[in-house]
Amino acid sequence: MEISLQVAKAPENGRIVEKDDVLMTCAFTMVSLDPSTKKPVAICPIKLETEEEERIFSLGENNYKEKKAMSKTALRKQTPNDEESDLIHAMWLKQLEYHDPNLAIRKPDNIVLMEKTRMHSSQIMQPQYRNRHHFMIFGGYLLKQTFELAFCCAAAFSHARPTFLSLDPSTFDNPVPVGSVLYLTATAAYTDPPLVSNPSSGESVHEPKASLRKYTRVQIRVDSKVRNIEHGETKPTGQFNYTFLIERDLRIMPSTYSEFMIWIDARRRAERVKASIGDHEENAVVLKHHEEDTIVTE
Repeated sequence: MEISLQVAKAPENGRIVEKDDVLMTCAFTMVSLDPSTKKPVAICPIKLETEEEERIFSLGENNYKEKKAMSKTALRKQTPNDEESDLIHAMWLKQLEYHDPNLAIRKPDNIVLMEKTRMHSSQIMQPQYRNRHHFMIFGGYLLKQTFELAFCCAAAFSHARPTFLSLDPSTFDNPVPVGSVLYLTATAAYTDPPLVSNPSSGESVHEPKASLRKYTRVQIRVDSKVRNIEHGETKPTGQFNYTFLIERDLRIMPSTYSEFMIWIDARRRAERVKASIGDHEENAVVLKHHEEDTIVTE
């Protein structure tokens, strides 16, 4: 089941929440488990009575279908499509140009290698952060830790204060017990606009049009693992993808095949984020930099 949540300014008496008053929307996918067997159980269906309820239900149904479609095209199951393969090849050619001694082209200062952006953290899971009913760490605490590392990663490689935009759909793959060790790795996976945005034209960061860009959307990927101290067993606990806005013109360049796959996966997510948040990032910029007269955009 999907639980939707909206955070908005409290409207005046007799008025409804306006679109501009909405601060945040999110959706939680929950599973009802039998307390003794820990297996999923069926729940009562929802009875729709109003048009608004039907709209919300339809939105949740579309989210479910989209998740199913995404799982079928995941990079672990299928190779990158033709457009993505062209992008990978174009970036590889760009790397060759930067290292060719016979060419005057050199890597611009605003291009950062993906491997240079990584940050790591390790911490013991203390009992004060456990769930009330068992000895597993509360998911909200894990989200807090991943967000803080993602924020630090974005700030460290950009030398600017990031503005949070969104969190992609995330899944807790395995529980994190009290007393275990949690390993987090944050990586700047993608920047929008990207290093090469059009494979056919080879448009890239050092061209005049791109140099006018003042703000960049940065996607930070945080991979989490948990290690059982007694048995030495390590399991993945989840992958979290945060999108920030930074006041600098930066581009991420992957180098290895694994990094290219991270970049492609992040690009797919970025396209979905842009479709869902629209121009909210520009509103965040205006609020943050209201003293400026002009915002430079493409």
